[in-house]
Amino acid sequence: MNYKNQKIITKTMFIIYFIILTWIILFKMQTDFLQLVNTGYRNINLIPFQGSLETNRMMAVNEIIMNVIIFLPFGVYISMLKENWNILRKAAPVFFTSFAFETLQYIFAIGASDITDLIGNTLGGLLGIALFWILSKVLKDHTIRTINILAAVGTVLVAGLLGIITIANL
Repeated sequence: MNYKNQKIITKTMFIIYFIILTWIILFKMQTDFLQLVNTGYRNINLIPFQGSLETNRMMAVNEIIMNVIIFLPFGVYISMLKENWNILRKAAPVFFTSFAFETLQYIFAIGASDITDLIGNTLGGLLGIALFWILSKVLKDHTIRTINILAAVGTVLVAGLLGIITIANL
């Protein structure tokens, strides 16, 4: 498959990823959107890692790790689609997308807006950029094709898992 076709696959996979990301972050994997809107939960935390402290003053790292992991593919996809951009230009869409999600959660009262989430999400995107860089050094001309195959398999698995979780919660 030629380079142009690989880029089309990458764009398609990125769109699917972005839809799933939006459903997870903004819609909290809800299928009943009225239930989501009716919660009216609005909170903002501008102190890094404050909301991540549990009652025994230990750090709740699970949420931070999940934020990093969920944005890791964003950095990989941006790197695949914009190979000639420098790291700052690649990191900017990750940061601003996360910022937009946090802002929309606050505006529509559909969750907590947290600076820690913004930090974790951006870190995940940066790790994705680094991962792509490493893979491009190892795989050379096969990088895009290999990542597209892995992304397709991963997307099917994640979509299946989310489907099972959604059905189980109905």
